[in-house]
Amino acid sequence: MTDRATVTGTPTPVPVPDAGAPVSRLPRALHPGAWWLWAFGLATAASHTTNPLPLALLIGTAAFVVVRRRGDAPWALAFRMYLLLGTVIVAMRVVFRIVFGGGQGEHILVRLPEIPLPEWAAGIRLFGPVAVEELLGGFYDGLRLATMLICLGGANALANPKRLLKAVPGALYAVSTAVVVALSVAPQLVESVLRVRRARRLRGGSGKGLRALRGVALPVLADALDRSLALAAAMDSRGYGRTAAVPTGRRAVTGALVLAGLVGVCVGVYGLLDATAPDYLGGPMLLGGLATALTGMLIAGRQVVRSRYRPDRWRLAELAVAGCGLAAAALVMLAGSVDPALLYPPVSPLNWPELTPLTVLAVAVAVAPAWLAPPPATARRGTPGGG
Repeated sequence: MTDRATVTGTPTPVPVPDAGAPVSRLPRALHPGAWWLWAFGLATAASHTTNPLPLALLIGTAAFVVVRRRGDAPWALAFRMYLLLGTVIVAMRVVFRIVFGGGQGEHILVRLPEIPLPEWAAGIRLFGPVAVEELLGGFYDGLRLATMLICLGGANALANPKRLLKAVPGALYAVSTAVVVALSVAPQLVESVLRVRRARRLRGGSGKGLRALRGVALPVLADALDRSLALAAAMDSRGYGRTAAVPTGRRAVTGALVLAGLVGVCVGVYGLLDATAPDYLGGPMLLGGLATALTGMLIAGRQVVRSRYRPDRWRLAELAVAGCGLAAAALVMLAGSVDPALLYPPVSPLNWPELTPLTVLAVAVAVAPAWLAPPPATARRGTPGGG
């Protein structure tokens, strides 16, 4: 009956796309390394300034890109936690200045009773007068650290941590597995909390505050333990951590090469930072250490036997997203070399922070991945590009 009705019925007209209509981009998952390079670029830009205006713009940039290009995976829900953690960092820095650094400024807000300390604690004061300059200094420092954390949290919300395992070298496979598992803990906890709270509401649970903490914390911890055991069993069944049959001599050689390379890198960095060190302890030692360490890693990578199914490719969108992050960091560093006083506004005397054209350009470049990156593949509407 259904087939007959389909044949004899009126055919459904097929819509013909308009030639002048814009063609939507196909949804796909971007390479996780591109998002992490973009986030590292934004964090580097934030580390080179204490001006609250570009820092606030960078936070807004990270939030806007996350809202436009995050999917519906569990790790995509963790960005709000980084925003909350950044707020806590700023508040702690301000409170720290009130407790240990008050009084250094001309504009006194309030005079708190000072706690006397013994002579061996000279130079440390508890409480006392609280000045506006000290509060602004703590706010600037805390905002810079919070911005760096939020930018990295954006990469954690956009990039698939499991796909990141396929992009690491074979020599770092065991270490990267532990790092990826650690990065996925926070998103999974957020998902567990949301699921437990939804289940409590369906059961009519009305407890709030500390009363609901026990009813939420215990199921979340149990769910986290179950997920950990399931992940460990799945990784073991897929051969994670298993190495090929390599002679003991080769393992000793690769270990010695990696260790010698790392020592050479440390000595080279020290030679570059110390102006009194000989020239051969700087750049040549650093390059030699890097070459030695990379050689050892390449040899050690052959010990890991694994297969890659559909490896991630770097395409034009990945290069554009990573380039935007690196370009934003370079523009902020260039702005610091042109006019460093605007990137590090003084708190005494009090003045309003200003923006430079280079920092505005850096923010404009950093927000470009909101349109340059392809839309994520979601399943909210039952289609690959739904939602």
